[in-house]
Amino acid sequence: MTMLQADRRRNPYPYTWEIPIGILTGWLLLASLGIHLGRALANWAAGAGWTWPAGRALYTSIPAILAGNPTAGLTLSGGAASPALYGWLIAVQLVILAGYTVALIWAGRRWGAGRMKGMATPGEAEQILGLTRLRRNAALIRPDLHPPTSRRRPS
Repeated sequence: MTMLQADRRRNPYPYTWEIPIGILTGWLLLASLGIHLGRALANWAAGAGWTWPAGRALYTSIPAILAGNPTAGLTLSGGAASPALYGWLIAVQLVILAGYTVALIWAGRRWGAGRMKGMATPGEAEQILGLTRLRRNAALIRPDLHPPTSRRRPS
């Protein structure tokens, strides 16, 4: 085991409050936008057209939407029925939750405490393990196939 990997197991990055708060804030933002996306899809499927609130209604209409009002914060006379609204809200929130979970897992593997440290760049890997080095050291690696050349001239 390399030293970098052993160090990763003994000295992990200390988790502080910033990372969980950032994750929670991102999820809350996406969830609130997902509520409006679910409502817009429900209204669109009901034939009321694509709807999106303007300005402050983006956040002030969320409680009314969750209560079943598909026209909260909109200048719209009709909208989707409450069961359709709830169905679209649940579907959109599940998609957002799945996408956010996949993104968090990917980010944790890429930048988290369990990431692989000390990985070589492709150029460094070629320099150490590539064909150029293998060909240059062929006589050392397989002396039976590549006998060393004599530097002395025959007399």
